Amino acid sequence: MAASSAHELTKKKCKPCAQGALPFSLAQAKEAVRQIPGWILANDGKSISREFAMKNFLAAVHLIGLIAEVAEGEDHHPDLHLTGYRKLRIELATHSIGGLSENDFILAAKIDELPKELKKSA
Repeated sequence: MAASSAHELTKKKCKPCAQGALPFSLAQAKEAVRQIPGWILANDGKSISREFAMKNFLAAVHLIGLIAEVAEGEDHHPDLHLTGYRKLRIELATHSIGGLSENDFILAAKIDELPKELKKSA
């Protein structure tokens, strides 16, 4: 993946990985994650994640619904974890290749554009 900005990523569409496609190397993943601030690369380089502290339970569930719509449209589905009634963790990986692909970064950038009701800082 050539270096893209988050804005450029949002203009792309997720594509099925070709048979035999390889996941990003750790170096490629480190470069790509720089384009989506706030996302964290797993130590093994096989996934990215982000957490949001939502305003309340309904705001968290609403965001899950928005993410679901985008994910379905991209045919690329994240793992979503809602804990503590308002803490939402999103994990992305391309399961079919056992690591990261451009699709994960496209979806992350699109998730970042969704409206969020975050908890107000103290």
